[in-house]
Amino acid sequence: MNTPYGGTLVDLLVRGEERLSLLDRAGKLPSLQISNRSLHDLGLLAVGAFSPLRQFVGRADYESILDRMRLADGTLWPIPLSLPVTNGAERLLGREVALRSPGNEILAVMQVEEVFGWDLEREASALLGRADPAHPLVAEMFGWGRLCISGPLQVVNPPRELDFAQLRLTPAQVRVRLGEMQAPAVVAFQTRNPLHRSHEELTKRATTQTGGVLLLHPVVGLTKPGDVDHFTRVRTYEALLRNYFDPRRTLLSLLPLAMRMAGPREALWHALIRRNYGATHFVVGRDHAGPGKDSRGKPFFGPEEAQALALAHAAEMGIDILAFGELVYLPEEDRFEEAGRVTPGTKTLSLSGSQVREEYLARGQPLPAWFTRPEVASILAESAPPRHKQGFCVWLTGLSGAGKSATAEALTALLLERGRQVTLLDGDIVRTHLSKGLGFSREDRDTNIRRIGFVAAEVARHGGVAICAAVSPYRAARSECRTMVGEDRFLEVFVDTPIEVCEARDTKGLYAKARRGELPAFTGISDPYEPPLAADLVLETSTSTPEDNARRVVVELERRGFVAV
Repeated sequence: MNTPYGGTLVDLLVRGEERLSLLDRAGKLPSLQISNRSLHDLGLLAVGAFSPLRQFVGRADYESILDRMRLADGTLWPIPLSLPVTNGAERLLGREVALRSPGNEILAVMQVEEVFGWDLEREASALLGRADPAHPLVAEMFGWGRLCISGPLQVVNPPRELDFAQLRLTPAQVRVRLGEMQAPAVVAFQTRNPLHRSHEELTKRATTQTGGVLLLHPVVGLTKPGDVDHFTRVRTYEALLRNYFDPRRTLLSLLPLAMRMAGPREALWHALIRRNYGATHFVVGRDHAGPGKDSRGKPFFGPEEAQALALAHAAEMGIDILAFGELVYLPEEDRFEEAGRVTPGTKTLSLSGSQVREEYLARGQPLPAWFTRPEVASILAESAPPRHKQGFCVWLTGLSGAGKSATAEALTALLLERGRQVTLLDGDIVRTHLSKGLGFSREDRDTNIRRIGFVAAEVARHGGVAICAAVSPYRAARSECRTMVGEDRFLEVFVDTPIEVCEARDTKGLYAKARRGELPAFTGISDPYEPPLAADLVLETSTSTPEDNARRVVVELERRGFVAV
């Protein structure tokens, strides 16, 4: 049996008078705003959750991690913790720079020792198997800067969250709490979902098997788009701990991690992080950190890949891996069992995450008692209104003149008739107000689309309907918007109109100007349009009216439960 990891935790925090002096100096330095993802990474770097790393990785470590899941010195480390920044960072080489949060707060000072480029295709292929925009991380990566910077860090203001402050424990604080429990083993359990009875059973089996205590360590940073929000999840964890777990043998601590949804590599990463928090054992379930299916409907990873890779490296990591199969419920025996150990012909019950969302929560139906505790079911029901009251986004994409705007206007009227609150985000109107000043380079087009996606996500998050009608020629930007809104609240509609029909409808003469070379980078003529590989709905406008197509969209929304029949 392993003992709690005894390595020295990295501590990058600057304290006392030195902090005040550095903070004053940082205000006079050139600065860079980092992304929300990098903000989470910096916070965990600062307190030692990523020990032995002391900074964002440089080129040698970055290349080695991609090629062999190791730092340049040979230390096992599967995820490249890099800091992407916008072009122009070369001017910072050899200088100090203040890193600022998305809200412009000074976080840290970096002495920039390296500036290097990175390749999206290569990184995505190494981590995820392929650079498929259907993966939420790939969709996000298209918006990253193409350079990375690295160098020694001094953190003056670690990221601070105001919610559940008593549960946001550093690795050092968790180790102290676990030491007070005086247990021979510590089982860490990773989750980004509510705990249902099968998870409860699994954690109790793991602690019984090891004779240890449970570190319930849910991720509350960036998870998979569409996951239950962490505010709701933490309330369910607290309810379970009050009623169904032994408080003397259970510690709940929140992990503000930005997940990559990188399957097998991420399982190794999660185990190394939990080792730094004092765990001796780590539970790896089926399809650990799996992102779901790719753009062709195939899983990114096999269900046992993560377990196999974690078990193969357990000894080197210094943490034992507990690999459990899928647990199913045996109603005739009122117990759970691993599916592989059930006698053929035995009646079993199980529910997938999509079934929970689609067949129960979305319809306002109570979750069955065998599946989840009543306290959890009650909290989930409160936070998840029926589907026909939830927000969503309809994204119409197609060539200029395809009929997107006319269809969107007809759809808006039909949904208003049904009592839904609708915000119409038309490409031309957005260009006039929200994106005034942007040009038509790929970078500017993507920025325009991201702005539309951000507004649509906020509308949907607050229970409204966003109808977006924009050419949006690039798949990656559309996928990024799907990620922002949430996979299960985003309907991509391809308005598939032949270019000759679009040209015939063009009252502004834009196609003619583009063919004469007067409009550079015009979609369909001098710039590409990337049609969806698997649109949720395809509309044909040569023989169908906008009203007919709008009704087709409403039928699909009814089928999905977003519009009451």
